[in-house]
Amino acid sequence: MAAARPEITAWSPPVEGIAEVFHARFTDHAYPMHTHDAWTLLVVDEGMVRYDLDHHEHGVLTHTVTLLPPHVPHNGEAATPGGFRKRVLYLDTGQVDERLIGRAVDRPVLHDPALRSRIDRLHRTLADPGDELEAASRLALVAERLAQHLGDRVGSVPYVHDGRLAHRLRELLDATYVEGITLQEAGARLHAHHAHLVRAFSREFGMAPHQYVTGRRVDLARRLLLRGVPASAVAASAGFYDQSHLTRHFKRIVGTGPGHYARRSSTPRTKAA
Repeated sequence: MAAARPEITAWSPPVEGIAEVFHARFTDHAYPMHTHDAWTLLVVDEGMVRYDLDHHEHGVLTHTVTLLPPHVPHNGEAATPGGFRKRVLYLDTGQVDERLIGRAVDRPVLHDPALRSRIDRLHRTLADPGDELEAASRLALVAERLAQHLGDRVGSVPYVHDGRLAHRLRELLDATYVEGITLQEAGARLHAHHAHLVRAFSREFGMAPHQYVTGRRVDLARRLLLRGVPASAVAASAGFYDQSHLTRHFKRIVGTGPGHYARRSSTPRTKAA
């Protein structure tokens, strides 16, 4: 019987820190021993995967997270008859300190439902072009959580509230929300780690930086539509990736699409004296 054709989707997102996104479903493929030059962050959505890492056998279940370190040989194959479906993020080595490779070899499987949920949301965000700031924010929190796991310090790092930093970030976002700014660029300008920026902003204002930027862009889009700018031209002027990106966020915030919003808007007539 011929081998079943694998289902594969792979892309390189414009998000600093992520070298590749790889989604696949395999029924009978077995990976030989190989290495990567990036951290391999793996979740399995269906089935089970078994693999050898540093002469020890491991298994990946649907409720766990697996972090395979760079430069360490490993293989992999289905551990269930129906194969497996997985989602993988290949993270640049700057996302997790390479000095933690040894600890990752010892404990590649992480039992952390909150981390798995964060990774799932990150994958969903990466599927939509234009939401790179949101993806970067989610990645920063994922990388922070991974570092805590490998350092055996989960939950032990106190949060230092920094309202002044949050307000400085908001000023920076206000000045750049149309053209956009990456978290790494913001961190360099404000001399702060990008994960700390996300946490400080969220604590101070009750929303993540990407949510604030999206809201500012939608507000600008509304003003442009009311001025008579065609909906087809509003997306780029308001900082959105394309019209589909504008429509998705506009509907979510305003409750209707930009075209319908523009058609149903009019200037109230002044009553005669």
